[in-house]
Amino acid sequence: MTSAYEKITVDILSSSSSSVQLTKEILMAPNVVAQEGYAVVVRLLDDKETYNKVETSDGEFVNYKKGDVIVGALGERQALRGYSGIIPRLIRQGDTLNILNMGGIIGHCQSPHPDFGPAMRVEVMGAVMIPDGKIYKHACIQDFAIEWEYSLAKSVPLIAVTGTCMNVGKTLAATRIVEYLAKQGYRIGAAKLTGASLKRDVRGMLNAGAKACIDFSSAGLVSTTGKNILPMAKGLLTHLNKEENLDAIILEFGDGIIGAYGVDSLLMDKEIQQYIASHVVAAQDFMGCWAADNFFRKRYSREIDVFTGPVTDNLVGIQFLQNTMGIRAINGMADPEQLGAYVEQNVFHRKPKTEDFF
Repeated sequence: MTSAYEKITVDILSSSSSSVQLTKEILMAPNVVAQEGYAVVVRLLDDKETYNKVETSDGEFVNYKKGDVIVGALGERQALRGYSGIIPRLIRQGDTLNILNMGGIIGHCQSPHPDFGPAMRVEVMGAVMIPDGKIYKHACIQDFAIEWEYSLAKSVPLIAVTGTCMNVGKTLAATRIVEYLAKQGYRIGAAKLTGASLKRDVRGMLNAGAKACIDFSSAGLVSTTGKNILPMAKGLLTHLNKEENLDAIILEFGDGIIGAYGVDSLLMDKEIQQYIASHVVAAQDFMGCWAADNFFRKRYSREIDVFTGPVTDNLVGIQFLQNTMGIRAINGMADPEQLGAYVEQNVFHRKPKTEDFF
């Protein structure tokens, strides 16, 4: 029966709900399940001049405006350089919530950010309903998730790209490495294992030549905050290893090494560690590099192979890291082929030509 549901046409399907594979014509119910991953319909209450874009389920970024009707997924976000928020314990039709990121995560913003102004306010219109045999059910991304696994029996070599914080060049480095290795003829897979739902990074790696890309939202998570995410990560890696004939998988870890998203818990796992053939760390400054080096020397069996990011923007940083800390430093923007060649050497034991380094 659909008589209890309202048929509406929405303006934007955000990428956080893309696993459900909706069209813009949806059925909506008034009762909302206040749990992570459930798709909700909201109406925008404000106009914003900053942070006023959302990623659609098709991967485009579009401007939103007051009055637009958007489908997003309920979720948390705990961003150092962005909005932070939670899912309220109870959500009713007519409640006011917020858009927490450009992926269209919907929740209650607890902490705005001075660079972006107040988080966009939205009015909850209802829940998205989808067919399930002869009945309808609340749409939830978990129902379309890749199976979680509790062990990682085998894997192709893994390339870990981590950072000391958000926005320090992790995605740039990962994309450049994928691009270089793909040009050398390697079949590279890519996975983003931590963060808050946004498809931009994995789509960038796919466009750079990766044969298959996947992220934590494919395993049913809107964000990786406050959870045991090891089974999720091992499920994604098992899926990539089974489904594709790959030579290596590059892993981008959203957020910083230490933070709310669980990066350190994955890096400390012995099963994952044994397959990491190269570890790239993006950093903003020397203190971040020093802290990362000390952190991994004490707690991690695979030390840092190369630093990248803003700390390597000129020779001052590169020479300090190489001469004082004894760790290779390569700028992913200025010298992407050098970075790629160095990672290739670590992973495939092929010594690059001398001119690739100098």
